[in-house]
Amino acid sequence: MATLTEWRVPPANQPRASDYAFDLDKALSSVVGLHSIIPSDAHSAETLGTERAGNGVVIDSGLVLTIGYLITEAEAVWLHRGDGRVVEGHALGFDFESGFGLVQALGDLDLEPLPLGSSATTQVGDRVVVGGAGGRTRSVASQIAAKQEFAGYWEYLLDEAIFTHPAHPNWGGTGLISNRGELIGIGSLQLEREREGKAEHVNMIVPIDLLKPVLDDIRKFGRVNKPSRPWLGMYTTEIDNRVVVVGIASKGPAARAELKTGDVILAVNGDKITSQTGFYRKLWSLGAAGVDVPLTVYHEGVTFDVVLSSTDRARLLKAPRLH
Repeated sequence: MATLTEWRVPPANQPRASDYAFDLDKALSSVVGLHSIIPSDAHSAETLGTERAGNGVVIDSGLVLTIGYLITEAEAVWLHRGDGRVVEGHALGFDFESGFGLVQALGDLDLEPLPLGSSATTQVGDRVVVGGAGGRTRSVASQIAAKQEFAGYWEYLLDEAIFTHPAHPNWGGTGLISNRGELIGIGSLQLEREREGKAEHVNMIVPIDLLKPVLDDIRKFGRVNKPSRPWLGMYTTEIDNRVVVVGIASKGPAARAELKTGDVILAVNGDKITSQTGFYRKLWSLGAAGVDVPLTVYHEGVTFDVVLSSTDRARLLKAPRLH
């Protein structure tokens, strides 16, 4: 059994109970550590590894909300309480569009759920706590630094993500707690931004409002009960108003079409593409997973057209096993 590494947030960044009108220690007790094991032949093992650790937040009796990449294809999940007790869990499922994942505890966590708040009502400058498993010494007193669109290289887009500063050093699955003591988001990434000539780290948080429409479906079906978006299996970035391929997922449509790192996506279905967000929105507007996706691609001086047969990325994943 792996144990969570001993570490602490620098004291200057730790939240102080006296700074908040809610019971800080009680709210943070709802945050648990999460540790998962993934089979070596799992599709996500090549990019995310076979052992993953982070955090999760109890939102209902025995139900833990986390970030989906921690539990994708997990064959074993353990939930770590702040007092050191460990309870086995089962990965219920996740939502590719938002990035949320759900774990059901298979034993009694004996922890009170953290109530869900509204991420839409938050504002830049709001004081928040980015809560990690283990209480105040594992949590960060933070502020909302920005609320804006976010595009991820793995065919992922949020219309309005929340960004917080200072950043939590163990951000995956952390709970973003509002000044009312409610859960308003789940930690996903750490990013670097430049401010006043200096580089600083921020956390990207998935807003809790994206959970409410999909929560029942994930609990019942392990995924959202609607047609999936088309997936191409390419990793891209935006450079000087061009969408450039920086990686190809094995066994995906882009790999089958023999697209290469360095390819530039010029157009989707004849429509010129100049941004990553524009690329994703045009791709997803073509229809559900399985739709043919005509691309115009530039590679080493040559421009060519190719049609990719999109797929549902969930088809490549191993289903979690219930022990």
